Amino acid sequence: MIYRETGQFKTSYAEDSQIFPIAQDRYVFWALMGFAFLVVPLVIDDYWEKSILLPFLVYSLAAIGLNILTGYCGQLSLGTGGFMAVGAYAAYKLMTGFPGLDMVIVVLASGVITAAVGMVFGLPSLRIKGFYLAVATLAAQFFLIWLFNKVPWFYNNSATGQISAPERTAFGVQVTGAAASSSASYLFCLIFVVLMGFAAKNLLRGRIGRSWMAIRDMDIAAEIIGVDPLRAKLSAFGVSSFYIGVAGALYFAVWFGGAEPTEAFGINVSFNVLFMIIIGGLGSMLGSFLGAAFIVLLPILLKTALVDWFSLGTAMAKHIEITTLGALIILFLILEPHGLARLWAVAKEKLRLWPFPH
Repeated sequence: MIYRETGQFKTSYAEDSQIFPIAQDRYVFWALMGFAFLVVPLVIDDYWEKSILLPFLVYSLAAIGLNILTGYCGQLSLGTGGFMAVGAYAAYKLMTGFPGLDMVIVVLASGVITAAVGMVFGLPSLRIKGFYLAVATLAAQFFLIWLFNKVPWFYNNSATGQISAPERTAFGVQVTGAAASSSASYLFCLIFVVLMGFAAKNLLRGRIGRSWMAIRDMDIAAEIIGVDPLRAKLSAFGVSSFYIGVAGALYFAVWFGGAEPTEAFGINVSFNVLFMIIIGGLGSMLGSFLGAAFIVLLPILLKTALVDWFSLGTAMAKHIEITTLGALIILFLILEPHGLARLWAVAKEKLRLWPFPH
């Protein structure tokens, strides 16, 4: 088989600690990056952009953010939708308040604002954990949605209560509004996902990431060996909320171009992102992407099969979709708690040992 480390050796610590130590993994990754950056923009259309690619990219960022908090730091959160709403409304206020601001700055600033809000709501994690922390973050979800619904300043006193993204550019290229091309919007989101994905991966491999995982595995033992629980937990909430806030800003400004808090950022969004990291794999960067792809593609595939092939009604197809998703989550929790990422890791191990897999 071609998937072997035979003949691959490292002559420095930098080579030994690289993200993809096996050459074949690096070749596949860079081939995927080349395809995503060079081929997809040439063939993308409006359907692929709005229904598949942008949802996948936005939810991947949100899943990375939640995985940092829940999968790597062990702090259960059900407030993802609310924090995405913070990112969306921060982007809206920045776009309307500072019309000349570049969209890159708008998105990053929205993430910073969401990080600050996330750290405030992360303070209860210093005293409570587990189910009680989940309830606290769920309260944050409902409070934030209520706030954006009831305070007219957040939606600029609009009569409908909805927010709409004005046309804005990134480095001179329009990426929001009806006139933005599908390839420009796609590449704008893709660049954020790739750069922030690399940043998260390197952060998790460093001192901060190790402190998060120590808190996750046993917080008392982590404190005994010198890990500061206050710094570790609040930094996890801050970094996680930053990623989720950026996802919320892209969700509002680039993907939909408008939002209404109850519909766009309700509790269903929080559960969907949680399902992504459960199905993809807790504590796995790859799992965040696999889970996002699974949740985005499953409804499309089921709708195509049930409505187009079997001529079922749309309502019945929706019920079957929800039931199927619930059944799959139960199966993953029972049969493979570490999700799709673990299945892929096992498959790679078998390839490396073939023809003697164990």
